[in-house]
Amino acid sequence: MTCPIINIWSLLVATVAFWALGALWYSPVLFGKRWQKELGFNEEDLKKANMAMIFGLSFVLMFIMVFGLNFMLTVHKPEDITWLTGMYLGIFSGFFFGMCAMGINYLYQRRSIVLWLIDGFYVIIGLGIAGIILGIWK
Repeated sequence: MTCPIINIWSLLVATVAFWALGALWYSPVLFGKRWQKELGFNEEDLKKANMAMIFGLSFVLMFIMVFGLNFMLTVHKPEDITWLTGMYLGIFSGFFFGMCAMGINYLYQRRSIVLWLIDGFYVIIGLGIAGIILGIWK
């Protein structure tokens, strides 16, 4: 097996898209208020957090997930990689690995199913979008 050529720009754009989805997903426009309620957070709790560290490290972790998704795409023949292939693989990875792993942790942590659904579907949709970008930008 040879090492695939990595397009850093496609990885960065896919990561930024994943991260931007999170900014919308966890905002008051979508699920932010419900997410806060499920965790028992209030506005003061959020203001006390080191947001630079949280945003920075979450970007790095998303980049690692996008890198892994890109690696899984490279096992396909280049002519077989499309936006649809990327989306399917992203959604598949998000559900079978991301959401299920979260579910195990949430069971032991006794977190709510609502929190699991909010966080899990974010990962599924985020990796689906990242997969679309990687599939287009092969």
